[in-house]
Amino acid sequence: MLANLININKYYNGRQILKNINLTIDEKDRIGIVGVNGCGKTTLLRILTGKELPDRTTEKDGIVSLAAKTSIGYLEQMSGLDRESTVIDEMKGVFSELDSVMERMKILERQMNENSDVSNDVADEYSRLAAYYEANDGYNINVKIKTILNGLGFTEKEYQRTISGFSGGEKTRLAIAKLLLEEPNLLILDEPTNHLDFKTVLWLEDYLKDYKGALLIVSHDRYFLDKVVTSVCDIELGRLNRYKGNYTAFTMLKREDVKRKQKEYDAQQREIAKLEDYIAKNKVRASTAAMAKSREKALDKIEVLEKPVEVANQPHLHFEYAVTPPFDLLSVKDVDITVGEGSGKKLLAEHISFELKRGEKLGIIGENGIGKSTFLKILQNILPHNGKIKWTSNVRISYFEQESANLDPYNTVIDELHKHYPILTDLDIRSLLGSVGIKGENVFKETGVISGGERAKVCFALMMLEKGNVLILDEPTNHLDLMSKEAIEQALDEFDGTVIFVSHDRYLLNRISEKILEIRSDGTEIFNGNFDYYLSVTKKREQEQQQILDAEKFEKAHAAAREKNARAYKSKEQRAIEAKRRSRLNELENLIGENEALLDKIQNEISKEEIYSDFELMNEKCAEIERLKKDIDSMFEEMIELS
Repeated sequence: MLANLININKYYNGRQILKNINLTIDEKDRIGIVGVNGCGKTTLLRILTGKELPDRTTEKDGIVSLAAKTSIGYLEQMSGLDRESTVIDEMKGVFSELDSVMERMKILERQMNENSDVSNDVADEYSRLAAYYEANDGYNINVKIKTILNGLGFTEKEYQRTISGFSGGEKTRLAIAKLLLEEPNLLILDEPTNHLDFKTVLWLEDYLKDYKGALLIVSHDRYFLDKVVTSVCDIELGRLNRYKGNYTAFTMLKREDVKRKQKEYDAQQREIAKLEDYIAKNKVRASTAAMAKSREKALDKIEVLEKPVEVANQPHLHFEYAVTPPFDLLSVKDVDITVGEGSGKKLLAEHISFELKRGEKLGIIGENGIGKSTFLKILQNILPHNGKIKWTSNVRISYFEQESANLDPYNTVIDELHKHYPILTDLDIRSLLGSVGIKGENVFKETGVISGGERAKVCFALMMLEKGNVLILDEPTNHLDLMSKEAIEQALDEFDGTVIFVSHDRYLLNRISEKILEIRSDGTEIFNGNFDYYLSVTKKREQEQQQILDAEKFEKAHAAAREKNARAYKSKEQRAIEAKRRSRLNELENLIGENEALLDKIQNEISKEEIYSDFELMNEKCAEIERLKKDIDSMFEEMIELS
């Protein structure tokens, strides 16, 4: 055990945020914490790290116990950095103790070199320090720093920059880098994927999969949680419930848990109603007053269950269409994405071509600024373009625009729907808005003052009324809470029409997409699968590229060896050394070939469901991959030295 929280309670302004929270964290735990904004996730982390104190009513409440061996690393936004330090100095500061050990070793080395009669104490101290330095991987400090900084998107040119000159997002990445170098056995991360681009998030996921310590992560990035955590703590109405498995497993387990709690709640309400009815009918009768009083006492002892909140507030979306288009739905050929006009016109991507069949679901990805939103408008002929876009007949497009710009900000929510569908009654519209999660007085607020999530829900309500057989959506899950994200995903998953959507939400991309269109400045490509499939293809290409680089490195080593051989001395002793060297080179070549074959085999295995769905087995395979890569690199280095 690393940490244990017992009966943690916290009040703010008279409102209880956390209620009797209990949580045990063990050495290898990978825990995700989820819940709506303001539920107390960050407060719980601050209590665990001692930055806030829990509220205590008895001596048995509010206990935070840490094992003596526990070292905590806590990521808070833009924290833990010396603003006046350079990047490389800040990272090297993590290893200050090992640097001191190395300085002492250098002093002892000089003493031993300058005086052959030094005492045994000097030699013993040097030996002890050298063993400590090697055991703590001191000789790989620079490699570690470079690996982590590069993985988090910092080039060597930025190593000498002063931290105060970086943006908030860059400082967050540097704080993550420093924590990873410190290697605490309990790493606590609060929204670590904020400010990280696609590539960096993928790198961080891979790095954390092999992290040796325990992880405690607060995140709204469900795909990240799916890949990293093995249990999920859900904070709802102040209480914490822990579920085994990743985020996807949690959603299924919680759904079943809510159903069970709803049944228990309904059964208890029926029992309470029966008791109340009996008491009301029999309390005034002399013959049954005693029995009524007994039932009244029983009623008073019942601990009334809370009504499961998710059942009451869960949005329900459903898209349907009236007209079915032909099977061959859309043909796109040689379309360019451009922005600006005249001399300021800029080409972002070109020669986009693909076909889409009825009922297919296409996810569109690409770097920020590559023109994805522009492309959605080009598909609808809202913007002029080069190339050909051909829709079949009977296509009815329903469009969700990013930031809900199509809504009149001065209309109330109910008036906005009346404007588009004047024949609907207020009751019809309020019923529809209620189903998407907009209730009560919120229907009379102007669309310009409600939250981004509520505006998105208004747009979803309009789309439900439009009955389009093609849904085109631009970042549909932006601004939505987890419950609403799950509702829109469920609706899109059940929709049997065609869906084209742009998103950075990898969980949505993975669940809904049947095809992925990646838009790049150097060309575009269609991947016939979901986001996991897209990743598997791109990773395989990276591996193949690495093999090509390894082969080039291998050939350079051999060329250097051949050149060295041509200049070698031919004495008997030198010939023996040369023969031994050639033998070792041949041995290394065979070993590299064997290890690369084994590496290919394991990399193919981890793409299979029976492997990646088994967390422990997947961890073993990933560890084996890293070991093989290190062995191959070491053997290449030895070959170069022998050459």
